[in-house]
Amino acid sequence: MKSADHAALDVSQTDLHAMAYTDPLTGLGNLYRLRDKVRQIAREREEDPAPFAIGIANLDGFKPINDLFGPRAGDEILCQVAHRLKACIPDGATVTRHGGDEFAFVLPLVFERKGAEKIGQMLREVLSAPFDLGDRNVRLSASFGFAIFPFAGEDFAELLKSADTALYRSKRRGRGQITVYSQEIAQEMKRATQLEQALRNAIIANEVDVHFQPIVSLRDDAVVGFEALARWCDADLGYVSPAAFVPLAEERGFIDALSDTLLRKAAEAALSWPRELFLSFNLSSAQLMDPKTAFNTLAILNRVGLDPRRLELEITETAVMTDADTAQKIVGELRAAGVRISLDDFGTGQSSLGRLRDFTFDKVKIDRAFVSRISNDKASEHIIKAIVAMCEGLDLSVVAEGIEDFSEALKLKALGCGMGQGYFYGKPADAVATMRYLSDRYVSVESRAVS
Repeated sequence: MKSADHAALDVSQTDLHAMAYTDPLTGLGNLYRLRDKVRQIAREREEDPAPFAIGIANLDGFKPINDLFGPRAGDEILCQVAHRLKACIPDGATVTRHGGDEFAFVLPLVFERKGAEKIGQMLREVLSAPFDLGDRNVRLSASFGFAIFPFAGEDFAELLKSADTALYRSKRRGRGQITVYSQEIAQEMKRATQLEQALRNAIIANEVDVHFQPIVSLRDDAVVGFEALARWCDADLGYVSPAAFVPLAEERGFIDALSDTLLRKAAEAALSWPRELFLSFNLSSAQLMDPKTAFNTLAILNRVGLDPRRLELEITETAVMTDADTAQKIVGELRAAGVRISLDDFGTGQSSLGRLRDFTFDKVKIDRAFVSRISNDKASEHIIKAIVAMCEGLDLSVVAEGIEDFSEALKLKALGCGMGQGYFYGKPADAVATMRYLSDRYVSVESRAVS
């Protein structure tokens, strides 16, 4: 009897141990399993420390899928990911799940960067195939970070941190990226973290500014509105390009705070302009995945007292494609309140014509890549001509971006383009300089009609 009790106790302890090392959803090992495997291989190679690799994979855009289809569908996708990874990792390798949409691998026979990248490319392909949710298919991509022992760390914590740094760099570069840790990457990430902290402080201190670039009617060169553009000059870092700090805010999850501050400042400035001038403002891809975006935007306009019909929001095709259903709902709510929607960077996406069919836009902005070559490239000229004709048929306004000189402006006028924007008509300027610009240059609609 006593031995049976001992046997039962042994079984339960074994079960408890297995449970402690297993991810309950997928049946894969968990972080503890990963840690023990790494330590075991490191011990085995103590005398002759041959390299090996660990990797982390993170699903891109998993949260919107989870929000859209519900947690059960999310769990089903995670189980399918686990099955695929387990089926295709090399012999002797281990795959684990850390929780959420993050998976990890130990690769005992991967010794250097190229080998890790090759594995990453293979896994990326495997995860790019559609996931079956019964009545629908869902596509996802994954980002990867790898670290090689002992160069990226000699103990588990250090190695995992290095792989995490590499993964973070992949996420910063976009979807489906693969990064293997190096000292250069560590320095790059350190600078990004310092920049993030400075930007967060600048938002709290109200130090991120808005500049305005005029948008004109090409028929008579009269100002019809302004595009709001973020500008930040830090006391220590100096001028920081929005191309650096806006994506950073999006990646680190505080684009809403930045955007709300900028929209409030821009709307307050627009109150001082003639009422017929519109304010153009950019929405990020993260905002087009957030169902609260329309409410937040309209709440800011309401607090400031700016008529929603004077606001025009610019969205890119790439942002729309990230989560088309949510984006469509947001666009519908904003347009219902009177806000106009403009498709930015038209002509550079993968399926812009499809976007024009599926979404209701008020305006299209022709990308500067075409405008800058209009004077000496027949193809660019024909593309602009076709866009203008198409938009006329669809009853859409057209703005040409990046007009640098008189010859470009003249050519665009001849092609029938309605509006233009660029250094030829005015550089971005702060709110005070914009008011000076208006007092010097602006002629009211009534005066233009009389003349």
